Amino acid sequence: MTAVNAAADLSLEGDVAVLTIDSPPVNALSERVREGIRDGILRAQADPAAKAIVLICAGRTFIAGADISEFGKPLKGVSLPEAQAAIENCSKPVIAAIHGTALGGGFEVALVCHYRVAVPSAKLGLPEIKLGLIPGAGGTQRLPRLIGPEAAAEAILSGTPFSAKQAKAWGVVDELVEEGKLREGALAFARAAIASGAALVKVRDRDDKVAPARGKPEIFVGLRKAHAKKNRGFEAWTRALDAVRDAVELPIEEGLKRERAAFMELLVSQQSKAQRHVFFAERQVWKIADIADDTATLPIRRVGVIGAGTMGGGIAMNFLNAGLPVTIVETAQGALDRGLGVIHKNYENTARKGRMTDAEVESRMGLLTPALDLAALGDCDLIIEAVFEDMGVKKEIFAKLDKIAKPGAVLASNTSYLDIDEIAASTSRPGSVLGMHFFSPANVMRLLEVVRGAKTDKPVLATAMKIAKQIGKIGALVGVCHGFVGNRMLSERQREAQKLILEGAMPWDVDRVLYDFGLPMGPFAMSDLAGLDIGWSKERTSSSTIREILCEQDRRGQKTGAGFYDYDAQRNAKPSALVEKIILDFAASKGINRRAISDQEILERCLYPMVNEGAKILEEGKAQRASDIDIVWINGYGWPVYTGGPMFWADGLGLDKVLAAMKGFEAEMGEDFKPSALLEKLVAEGRGFKDL
Repeated sequence: MTAVNAAADLSLEGDVAVLTIDSPPVNALSERVREGIRDGILRAQADPAAKAIVLICAGRTFIAGADISEFGKPLKGVSLPEAQAAIENCSKPVIAAIHGTALGGGFEVALVCHYRVAVPSAKLGLPEIKLGLIPGAGGTQRLPRLIGPEAAAEAILSGTPFSAKQAKAWGVVDELVEEGKLREGALAFARAAIASGAALVKVRDRDDKVAPARGKPEIFVGLRKAHAKKNRGFEAWTRALDAVRDAVELPIEEGLKRERAAFMELLVSQQSKAQRHVFFAERQVWKIADIADDTATLPIRRVGVIGAGTMGGGIAMNFLNAGLPVTIVETAQGALDRGLGVIHKNYENTARKGRMTDAEVESRMGLLTPALDLAALGDCDLIIEAVFEDMGVKKEIFAKLDKIAKPGAVLASNTSYLDIDEIAASTSRPGSVLGMHFFSPANVMRLLEVVRGAKTDKPVLATAMKIAKQIGKIGALVGVCHGFVGNRMLSERQREAQKLILEGAMPWDVDRVLYDFGLPMGPFAMSDLAGLDIGWSKERTSSSTIREILCEQDRRGQKTGAGFYDYDAQRNAKPSALVEKIILDFAASKGINRRAISDQEILERCLYPMVNEGAKILEEGKAQRASDIDIVWINGYGWPVYTGGPMFWADGLGLDKVLAAMKGFEAEMGEDFKPSALLEKLVAEGRGFKDL
């Protein structure tokens, strides 16, 4: 074997040249890899002893994609299209041998090979859309020529990898070879190609899959309509559809040229920068500054959940889905039965949609042990309390757990606001106590705020982060403060939303502005969905807020057909004349002179105080980094990913602009808008949250 460069080796096995890419950890298409591919192919082509070439990768994967760290920097060395041209124009058959993942640029490299073989466990795909990009090295032009424009568009717009088995059915992969024997299988395929004098099959020359769609614009009109809602606010998806249409209507050279131009435009767009920020932030969020990666974690073999309501049941499902047995405890048989019924129904609904078999439903339910006594939790390694948000109740439960739970058990509260240190103090083992704040619905939402108490032991914290990953969550470390990170910032927005509707806006004005910004719904629509009567008491109500008045009139949200909005039988919302009158009368009773409020003011007053509160959270050390706050808001509250999260978004706006607006509001409306010391400092130093 001879080295082509530091990332590639070339060997001759009989009459087959084997070009091996070896650039850990994932053989990304760095400058060295691109050069290794081009030079290795050219060297093999020049060797008369080589009749075919196998392109294979060392390590755990085929080329997993582009080297994202090079994005936005000047190109060095061989470009990817140059490396691809060496393969595609080679006079000898080039066979891609795929294991692990062939994604993005890696898949585009495979598409210019004349043949592709893969092990059944391999995954292939074009995930660029998740970075605010479109494939930029022929993916939008070659994939439609292999599988047709509709299937290609779906694959590109979802960004979800597909299996080697699906790739074989589509004709993307020519042969599946035995697991663990990729090299032998690829060599056998190459020798068979040599023996049969197989043609050099260039995907670029295929026309049979795109010709039937030519001159049929209605295909792409339909695709746009089908994907518009899901891609609301995103830019790249329409460019991707345009590129797939180009594959149908244009010669490939013109299509490739237009694809590359669109890719380069998107690469410098704010949306792509934001989505790349999120990509790296999701990897950074797992790192805890003072806890080494090799910190020993505690074994979690059985989980206990206290409370079988909406939250407790959803929390339990996460662990059942991961194959972990769960003991779930309630205080009354009726509540326990209802909780178990909801869990079973959720699984049955999933099975009805074809995403789970009946056997899997029963298997997961078989892992669930119901109980009416906390003593049943004695053998659990992790116990999560998910009861009513009341400090007295939680302290009482933890005091009991202290006597029941085995030594070394992790004791977690699902509290969304309360002081973990106060809860931990009700036990004799505060080092074992932390917060695990799941978001509703707990079996669906990705975010898990892991709350570090003042005395939480490092192995306990490391265990919580590890288990978060095991159950498919994104674990974000937060400190103890009222509302932690997410709800603490949310309270700033909620306060201003309530003030705005008294000062001159209507609920539907506020909701529209925040929806148009990219949030899934505004605060008033969200309140109607959750139920206005959460935390409301008929006995203690005093008509002191708009919400109380609405609840008193039995307008408690969607469930009663009326809240801030009126709802029809299908729960479609429309502005309510009655609510408008209630607001106007209430404002008049408080002596508030209403005025016209612009959309810009609504946006700034709802969002800038959130950014300011995020700065205070960083100042106080309640979050490790600004990007962690972005992850919390994107995954817990639906903040639009294409803005990068509230802190990245504020950096993009310019923190000087945010500070100036906050100072203006402070002068006009008081202390609620007092800028944080960190925001003032960053602006004075010409820095952003990204520089912390």
